Amino acid sequence: GETYNIGGHNEKQNIEVVKTICKILDELKPQSNGQAYESLIKFVQDRPGHDLRYAIDATKIGHELGWKPEETFDTGIRKTVEWYLNNLEWCRRVQDGSYQRERLGVNA
Repeated sequence: GETYNIGGHNEKQNIEVVKTICKILDELKPQSNGQAYESLIKFVQDRPGHDLRYAIDATKIGHELGWKPEETFDTGIRKTVEWYLNNLEWCRRVQDGSYQRERLGVNA
């Protein structure tokens, strides 16, 4: 009957996450024009309720259940970017509306 927040103790500002993704993309799939992906970042006026960051306090699950994340932010974000790069056709289908929620399966 308990409720637990699950998090990685990696509070970051949104811009830090975006810049990290850009650096990984620069390494794994550089732009053909040689520019860094960070050059594509455009800042817009904040709107009311726009979160600058997201944070979860996962202390309780660690203390009560001994749980801790197996991934760090850096290893997890890299795996996430790699997954999307390896599944670009799925991404295109989501964007054009042809994806109908079929399962992709799990890579071993």
